[in-house]
Amino acid sequence: MKLNIRGDKVEITEAIKNQVIDKIKKIDVYFENPDEITSHVLIRMDGLKQTIEVTVPTKRFTLRAEETQDDLYAAINLVVDKLERQIRKNKTRLNRKYKNSEKFEMNIDFSVEENEIEDNKIVKRKEIEMKPMDEEEAILQMELLGHDFFIFKNVKEDTISVIYKRKNNTYGIINVK
Repeated sequence: MKLNIRGDKVEITEAIKNQVIDKIKKIDVYFENPDEITSHVLIRMDGLKQTIEVTVPTKRFTLRAEETQDDLYAAINLVVDKLERQIRKNKTRLNRKYKNSEKFEMNIDFSVEENEIEDNKIVKRKEIEMKPMDEEEAILQMELLGHDFFIFKNVKEDTISVIYKRKNNTYGIINVK
């Protein structure tokens, strides 16, 4: 796998680069032709915290994982573990959807331990009444409920909106047109 390693507010030393290459190469076994795939790695500093973000775009889907730790090397190990878990968790779904398509880049023949298989079943359904409100009221409602997102009818934009809490404790909004 080819790697595009960038640093944001951090210098990428040869030791960091080698560590990233060694660890990211572990996921090569999950791809048929890993040399045709270019992974994008972004390492950034936020105070004392160090974040590594890995994006692996393929022709059919994109794998992405991010990890923040005090120790960059620990973050590198954890982000690779996350990527492997994503692949293993979705093995059956990937196999069902893409196996027979041309130029499928995944190697689906790896084994998954029984305790790693999770059923992605819907376990709860909810019906909600959407009362019209502005974004500030939606944030308040979301916080009062203790949720990470809230769906509401946005009176300012006359649309259905989803407000969500981001990792850095800011908010994002998605408008459905």
